[in-house]
Amino acid sequence: PFGSVYAIDDPITEGPEPNSKVIGNAQGLYVSSAKDVLSLVMYVDFEFTAGEFNGSSISVFSRNPVKQAINRELAVVGGRKKLRMAKGFALLKTHSLEPKSGDAVIEYHVTVYHH
Repeated sequence: PFGSVYAIDDPITEGPEPNSKVIGNAQGLYVSSAKDVLSLVMYVDFEFTAGEFNGSSISVFSRNPVKQAINRELAVVGGRKKLRMAKGFALLKTHSLEPKSGDAVIEYHVTVYHH
C-alpha cells in the first residue's frame, strides 16, 4: 500500500537460479511511493563479498516503476572503497515476483564510472 516502508537484506548472486554463487549483499529501504500504480523509491547499498570488488559497494537511490516491463532504469549515485565516487545506472529485468510475499528475483545490468 501507498506509504509502506520495507527494509531489505538480500543476497546478490551471479545468476537468477537458487543455487547461483552468492557474491554480495543488498541492504536498504523501499518506500511505496505512488497511489495508483506499484512504484517504489529505493535506497540500496550493494556490497560485494567476493571477487575484485570484495568489500566495495555501489549505492542506488532512485524511483523504480516495478510493473514497467522494459526500460526500468535506476540511478547509481555513489560507492565505497574501490567503487568510491561511482556514478552510473542500472537496467532491471524481473525474473519472478510473488505478489503476496513480495519476494522477487531481479536481474541488474549495471554500468558504473568510478575513480
